[in-house]
Amino acid sequence: MITRNQISKILETYDKNSITIGVLGGHSALDVCRGAHSHGFKTLVVAQKGREKTYTKYYRRREGIGFIDDVIVVNKFSEITKKGIQEELRRRNTIFVHNRYFWVYCSYKEIENKFLVPIYGTRDMVRLEERDVKNNQYFLLEKAGIRTPKTFKDPKKIDRLVIVKVAEAKRGYERAFFLCSSYKDFVEKSNEMLKNKTIKKEGLKKAVIEEYAIGAHVNFNFFYSPLNDELELMGTDTRRQTNLDGILRLPATEQVEVLKHIKPKLIETGHYAVTIKESLLEKAFELGEKFVAAAKRFHPTGIIGPFALQGSVVADEGKEDIVIFDVSMRIPGSPGTLFTPYSGYLYGYSISYGERIGLEIKKAIESGKLDLICT
Repeated sequence: MITRNQISKILETYDKNSITIGVLGGHSALDVCRGAHSHGFKTLVVAQKGREKTYTKYYRRREGIGFIDDVIVVNKFSEITKKGIQEELRRRNTIFVHNRYFWVYCSYKEIENKFLVPIYGTRDMVRLEERDVKNNQYFLLEKAGIRTPKTFKDPKKIDRLVIVKVAEAKRGYERAFFLCSSYKDFVEKSNEMLKNKTIKKEGLKKAVIEEYAIGAHVNFNFFYSPLNDELELMGTDTRRQTNLDGILRLPATEQVEVLKHIKPKLIETGHYAVTIKESLLEKAFELGEKFVAAAKRFHPTGIIGPFALQGSVVADEGKEDIVIFDVSMRIPGSPGTLFTPYSGYLYGYSISYGERIGLEIKKAIESGKLDLICT
């Protein structure tokens, strides 16, 4: 495992007046680069061949517009961990902002043990998003005292509506889902997915079976600053998923007919901004603070910067509660948080995750505390 001492020594060699903010070309790269640009940083995107035009053409900096300064094009995203690419990133005094793309296309071992470039955020916690690792997100949520759906280790004990989360056969980093309410239902639906090669047997064995929390889905997108020990709510959003969204837009009678021929899929295609009642804000902040405390307790660095608690606002005996069923331990993929009012209530105007990250890095440079926010 790369140590913070190693990263601190690399940061000591950096020219603090010529810092570059780097990111992998996908997920939240545009948001990060726009925010870095707004604070005067150079920006660098490592893009995969065939997906580079977004950064080399459409949003490159030119004649007073755009904000992508440089692009390194690689054949495969995973090449970012090659020695030559790392050397180039360090030569440019790069602080790298990690996102889901980065961890999906590169192996955990490569990033945790060989990627000798300072990462803004917590390097060793993103692995905990996976369901099959020790002391993962479920462990942290439990230790934080945050309400989560009831889970079932044995499908034979299913006694209510549950959602089954299984790794996809083709894209192991994405999950296939299905709903069921009994063991018989579980067997029938899982067998059908196995037959259609949507999932594999080994994936089914590691499936997460959890109570389906019926409520309004909300992602609570937070930012924790170690520099001032404060938690901020950047915004709230929810997901758009295909083909589920298309099915839900149909009248109920048409849905029944469509479902005879097409099975629902929950492939994420985007996000949209939502708001919550002001009376729920304290409860949301309390959950964020509990998670930050648990992260500090069980990990030396704790959570740094962006993270999200994803869940549902449910109705219990006439009052609302929040149930969390997923955690993102890095910048979430939605730029839509900018269009909710919560960062504006704090700063006087709404700011994006990218702008907030840029501000944090700028403050760390000015106060000589880059090693406090980079791992």
